[in-house]
Amino acid sequence: MDDEAISIRLTRDQAFVLSDWLYQVMFQSDDLEGIVRDRAVWSPIYAISGTLDKALSEIFMPDYGPRLEAAKQRLRADLYDASDELASPAEGS
Repeated sequence: MDDEAISIRLTRDQAFVLSDWLYQVMFQSDDLEGIVRDRAVWSPIYAISGTLDKALSEIFMPDYGPRLEAAKQRLRADLYDASDELASPAEGS
């Protein structure tokens, strides 16, 4: 078995939004078992969640909600801008 570590790079906004979603699914709603039926998958989910919790100071800040919403808005804008560029025909074609 190969236990070589894998690194995943996320922007701070991506990490923050993912951390919040994981928290909601894992601890607030008890949905993890319904979403992820194979408990073997829980191990990497908990590892990712723990790593994000250690890396993100934002999760302990008093303005958590507004920061989270701002991060979500930036990610949506980036995602939709990028998809618009991919979907739009090139100018001058």
